[in-house]
Amino acid sequence: MDFSFENRWQELLKVLSDRFGEEIDLEALLFLVGVQELGQGARRFKKDEKMDLMHIAICRVLEPYGYYAFDHLDEEGWPHYTPTRKLPYLSASEQKTLMRKAVLEYFQEEGLIQF
Repeated sequence: MDFSFENRWQELLKVLSDRFGEEIDLEALLFLVGVQELGQGARRFKKDEKMDLMHIAICRVLEPYGYYAFDHLDEEGWPHYTPTRKLPYLSASEQKTLMRKAVLEYFQEEGLIQF
């Protein structure tokens, strides 16, 4: 187990949980990334928009790994990504670890949190 990564992950969860006043998990972090990448500020989103935000977040955080590339913004300002290579088969645990690492790197690279 990578204790350094796990400590940074727990610190990210704590900082954001404290900031938002409720417990934050991976899905909530992906939602926040999606909202950040959309760039339209906080507002109420419809159920299908929430799913789109999660998709944007997944594409964005996996972009540095070479799985997606930014393609364009549509007429409403929503980002679109193109798959660039197929994700390897990963167990549920491996998928969770990959996403956690990608989200943590996103928050660090964007300067949204510092360790």
